[in-house]
Amino acid sequence: MSQRTFSIIKPDAMRKGHTGAILADIEKAGFRIVAIKKLSISKPQAEGFYYVHKERPFFDSLTTFMSSGPIVALVLEKDNAIGDLRKLMGATNPANAEEGTIRKRYAGSIEENAIHGSDAAETAQFEIGFFFAGHELV
Repeated sequence: MSQRTFSIIKPDAMRKGHTGAILADIEKAGFRIVAIKKLSISKPQAEGFYYVHKERPFFDSLTTFMSSGPIVALVLEKDNAIGDLRKLMGATNPANAEEGTIRKRYAGSIEENAIHGSDAAETAQFEIGFFFAGHELV
């Protein structure tokens, strides 16, 4: 059954010019891009998006990083989209990521790890709604 998930190409990957390659990897893996936009978010917007991590020690550095430059927000669709995207992304720490994954190929560190992807259906629903209005989902 077709499922939707949410992803962000993070500021580090954008700065390094990896956006096109990451999008190509996503499409090659069979995902359909339902919606896409390039934008910059403020620190308060990043704090709202990552509110589930507000008590974590990395919250301030994460939200500062995510508001440090442009990002690409994506809504993706395919069978098992959430699980398949997480496998394609690789481990959060690129040093532990499998060969061929996006993070192994393009990430520089555990924080500057190139890509975000929803971890559950409920999370995907919140994250899609945070960045996209219903009429933007084609």
